[in-house]
Amino acid sequence: MQLLLLSGGLESSALAAWLRPPLILTIDYGQLPARGEIWAASQICRELGLKHHVLRADCSAVGSGLLAGRESDDQSPMPEWWPFRNQLLVSLAGAWGIGRGASEILVGSIASDGRHADGTASFYEQLDRLMVLQEGGLRVKVPAIEMHSAELITESGVSDAVLGWTHSCHVRNVACGTCPGCAKRRDILTDMERVL
Repeated sequence: MQLLLLSGGLESSALAAWLRPPLILTIDYGQLPARGEIWAASQICRELGLKHHVLRADCSAVGSGLLAGRESDDQSPMPEWWPFRNQLLVSLAGAWGIGRGASEILVGSIASDGRHADGTASFYEQLDRLMVLQEGGLRVKVPAIEMHSAELITESGVSDAVLGWTHSCHVRNVACGTCPGCAKRRDILTDMERVL
């Protein structure tokens, strides 16, 4: 059974619309915009007729950068970097999903996420190997890892109504409009409007 990690952002929302997995999970790991992400994800699931679950695991003590509301760690490649975030989220999703019948964890990373080491295809290949070694043999799948956001949105057939609920802000529960997440969301949707 597939379990989708739904952040409420464009890519994971497009995956929800495209694949309609039976398990959908949003994780509040202590990030500043957690409430905004949870609200967006719940509205997206309502729009798609999917059941939404929330897991709270306060990991704010290990956070860094914009998502944590403090200075970036010295190792940070960019201001929104949270150390080992994707590995953390997949591990938490696996721990939550194993008792609910999950066999695959779906992650919405795309080609341009390779700016972060934990957003590359090779990272997810290794993470998949690690997860499958453990009890339960969960797999990690990244269906859009070779796509760009616009390609995924087009392929998924996600509606404007769903896209309207998405939330990508790194610093607030209501979009600030200026952080890297808000800028990326705005640029993607503007580019898509030009194409259409």
